[in-house]
Amino acid sequence: MRRACLIAAVALAAAGCGSSVTHSASTSTAPKSSTPASSTTASAPSAAACHTVPAPAPKPNGHLSAPHLRLDPQKTYTVTIVTNCGTFAFALDVAQSPRTSASFYSLVKRGFFDGTTFHRVAAGFVIQGGDPTGTGAGGPGYTVVEAPPQSTQYVLGDVAMAKTQTQPAGASGSQFFVVTGQNVTQSAGLTPDYALAGKVVSGMNVVQKIGSLPTNPPQDGSPTPTVVMSSVTVSTS
Repeated sequence: MRRACLIAAVALAAAGCGSSVTHSASTSTAPKSSTPASSTTASAPSAAACHTVPAPAPKPNGHLSAPHLRLDPQKTYTVTIVTNCGTFAFALDVAQSPRTSASFYSLVKRGFFDGTTFHRVAAGFVIQGGDPTGTGAGGPGYTVVEAPPQSTQYVLGDVAMAKTQTQPAGASGSQFFVVTGQNVTQSAGLTPDYALAGKVVSGMNVVQKIGSLPTNPPQDGSPTPTVVMSSVTVSTS
């Protein structure tokens, strides 16, 4: 499987590359540039604020079938991600992305994300994880396709799904990213090709902490220390 990446408009991307959730710029006009790259400068590294934990062993690449469940759009589904850098949570956008949300929900319920990493940090752009192999090339074994509106813009705190260059708009498996720039559609030319999963509702400081870690290669690569998702759960209200 090819790496799930976000492609830069100005440079090649680095390797590894109730449902009333609002994506603040979803109704704005998105530029037609090819797509993204980390285009802003990261804040000072905050590795000291993260606990050093052993890097997890890679998990087998997924061989799952796509789920067929439907989530109730009248309810709120909150995904909580516990890492060695802290905890953050995001609400699934069931109203706008019912298939993507149901897939993510199903993976969480299976414990799919437990013991996986954020394998990519791109300064001022995104943090990316959800690959069982930790290489940027893994997934659940199936693909869901749910293209976002062409007006979509990706702004601070948005959670969306990564895909390969050759997959259609809105394709997703298990890899996801959290936007750490104010508006990466405008700053990095991120086109509306990535299925929306939700919006961070708490712990954005933790997301930014992860996003400011030093990486190899610098600015866009694997973070130090390794950022492990020890527990990923979902609650319903």
